[in-house]
Amino acid sequence: MPATNLILDNVSKTFTLGPQELHVLRDCSMTLDAGDALAITGRSGSGKSTLLHLVGTLDAPTSGAIRIGGEDPFALSEPKLARFRNRTVGFIFQDHHLLPQYTVLENVMIPTLAFPGEGGDEGWARELLDRVGLGGRLAHRPAELSGGERQRVAVARALVNRPALLLCDEPTGNLDKGNADGVMDLILDLHSELGAGSDRIVIVVTHSDEIAQRFARRGRLDEGRCVEA
Repeated sequence: MPATNLILDNVSKTFTLGPQELHVLRDCSMTLDAGDALAITGRSGSGKSTLLHLVGTLDAPTSGAIRIGGEDPFALSEPKLARFRNRTVGFIFQDHHLLPQYTVLENVMIPTLAFPGEGGDEGWARELLDRVGLGGRLAHRPAELSGGERQRVAVARALVNRPALLLCDEPTGNLDKGNADGVMDLILDLHSELGAGSDRIVIVVTHSDEIAQRFARRGRLDEGRCVEA
């Protein structure tokens, strides 16, 4: 995966609700270079998840520009955007979103199925699961795992295509403190371990100031604007 960077240039997002306009993000600008790790905090409803969805190309900004590796993903056709997203972005959500009928290994391999031969492979999936401490649980179903273990599977799944961007939306929000600390340790350790070779950018949105303090770069959303600490 080539090194990349992320540029947000005066990005705004407005939702129209009947006659009302809801301005969720206002003129957000930031630049992240390959290897950076950023935590974004803010109260509920401040736009943290909306910002992550825009960066992850799940939604388009109302105004402003987003460039990933010098490319405007929203200028791509929908099929090309889907391929770009699959190859460039890994997501970890608050809920693991594992498919209950599939094994741990099969769940991790799911992102590789959309465009076979372009992303990760089974050998890399097995290595990732070994790195997250689940190398002996490949054939287990999600129901046979603890909450912390299921989220570790989600971490491996997010990394299986070797994405340039790893986007984490409250990744420890459903976990007790012990498991939350373990999952965040894992995310940061893997970023450090794999980052030297892959130049990955990590963005985590969280309610937790304690988690945010672990990041070299920190931002806060307030009244739709992102201010970096």
